[in-house]
Amino acid sequence: MHEETSQNASPDRLLDAVVVGGGQAGLAIAWHLKREGLRFVVLEAESELGHTWRDRWDSLKLFTPAQYDGLPGLPFPARADTYPTKDPVAEYLQTYVTAFDLPVRLNARVTSLTRIDDRFEVRTADDTFHARQVVVATGPFQVPFVPPSAQGLEPSVTQIHSANYRNPEALPGGPVLVVGGGNSGFQIAEELAATRQVDLSIGERSLMLPQRLAGRDLFWWLTRLGLLRVTVDSRLGRRASRREFIIGTNKRRLRKVGVRFRPRLVEADGQTVRFADGSTLHSVNVVVWATGYRSDYTWIHIPAPVEHGRVVHRRGVTEIPGLYFLGLSWQHTRGSALLGFVNQDAAYLADKLTARHRTGAPAKAGVTGLQRWGSRQWFMIDRKTLRLSAVLLVVGFILYVVAGLLHPDGPGPFEPEASHRAPIDDPTDPLHARSAGPSLRTVITCLVRVNELALRRETY
Repeated sequence: MHEETSQNASPDRLLDAVVVGGGQAGLAIAWHLKREGLRFVVLEAESELGHTWRDRWDSLKLFTPAQYDGLPGLPFPARADTYPTKDPVAEYLQTYVTAFDLPVRLNARVTSLTRIDDRFEVRTADDTFHARQVVVATGPFQVPFVPPSAQGLEPSVTQIHSANYRNPEALPGGPVLVVGGGNSGFQIAEELAATRQVDLSIGERSLMLPQRLAGRDLFWWLTRLGLLRVTVDSRLGRRASRREFIIGTNKRRLRKVGVRFRPRLVEADGQTVRFADGSTLHSVNVVVWATGYRSDYTWIHIPAPVEHGRVVHRRGVTEIPGLYFLGLSWQHTRGSALLGFVNQDAAYLADKLTARHRTGAPAKAGVTGLQRWGSRQWFMIDRKTLRLSAVLLVVGFILYVVAGLLHPDGPGPFEPEASHRAPIDDPTDPLHARSAGPSLRTVITCLVRVNELALRRETY
């Protein structure tokens, strides 16, 4: 994006690395690579940075508060415990590139990745780059997925994927069927319910988590208890990676605004859809498919790293020397694909790239400062410390519920009374400011501190 950058990343020069993807993952590792002095370029397919964010629905808000949304070297510019919308996130990514003068090329969609001897060849429509190492950081949101049952709906039915949904006014009037029980499905269904009848079809039961608990944001608890450092290699991580977590809302909240819940959709015929329990819904005119995304690695012409559409790796490191992936869902932890937590994996992979660049061979195995949360350490934590974490959390939760029972005139343990509901980021929200009293707050804080000490003792 700058003259100096263009010269350093000239296609006719052998680069130390090419980063495919200019989203949060690609920019995070770019920051590390620039600090290490490597010659590299970031190839972004779109015409502007943050396009993936700008292209989402208008009312989208992050469920991670601003203090957990920064990339390395630059905190997110928003007040703590507020929840950024999509446009400020896109602007932050642009500011990030400018602040650190990162070598990003726009309109550079990669069409082919091949390996020639010990080097990689990366092709775009206009250029061909050669590099010793490649990081694929295209993220988990690549190709919108719509189930085959959608083909059974007649042409008069308006169908739209959540990737293309913007706001209620952009849809035809009348009832809407939302299919998909993830965070997107819940948020879109709640927004639409303000102006029309909404049915929400859910395939699997998801764990509903409150946005705030005991006056603290959910991610404050997850970080303090070490749960965001649980790796996918651990027993707890394997179980968690197979479940969907709904944050900041729940079925009861949506039922209050009139949303009707339906089981998994199994068949569509004309304007009628049938669900897993045998029930049907007739006169369907509008369907929003919040059914997620699928990866597209057809442009990678190297055998082994991708099998049946899934990347074969260990914390982003493939069996192909010099080829890495970053920003995958549950690549290493729950935070691997989240804006403010991708840096942990980025730092780990940057350490690998730098070591290979300097020695010409893969980095030696072992636990460094960037790798201390490896799977072996978390195997110990999974058996010992996580049990302590669970006990402490349960004790704190019981104290919190008991306090709520002792104060029957106040709000419930998870949310305020319906007549007093406020926006999540409203400082007047009872969940934002209230606690069960100084003594309870002190007890819970002490429990968390003890848990942190246990984590550190087991890990270091």
